[in-house]
Amino acid sequence: QVQLVGSGGGLVQAGGSLRLSCAASGRPCRRYAMGWFRQAPGTEREFVAAVTWSGRNTRYTDAVKGRFTIYRDNAENTVYLQMNSLKPEDTAVYYCAARSWDYELVPSQYEYWGQGTQVTVSS
Repeated sequence: QVQLVGSGGGLVQAGGSLRLSCAASGRPCRRYAMGWFRQAPGTEREFVAAVTWSGRNTRYTDAVKGRFTIYRDNAENTVYLQMNSLKPEDTAVYYCAARSWDYELVPSQYEYWGQGTQVTVSS
């Protein structure tokens, strides 16, 4: 079992930055691909970014490319999502997730989920 705890959300003005963290406990997260997803009210949960267990490969949805960066510190069992140049449309609850080995873009493919952290971007 892997337990994930997400944090770092908050209220920020458009153009601002936030860094989300996802701390893993239980089994070491070094063999798990990690992903960040988000869900705005009335919408389905959508893929934002993912990183392989090694940290060498990453993937982003087009809407956040060039603004968000996902990276991980396996020694600390933590994955981060650095979000810059935030826009009002980035407002959502952000969830971190883990799955064995390679990443996927579909939420249903992930085995473990954090509790979500709210990000609100004001215009």
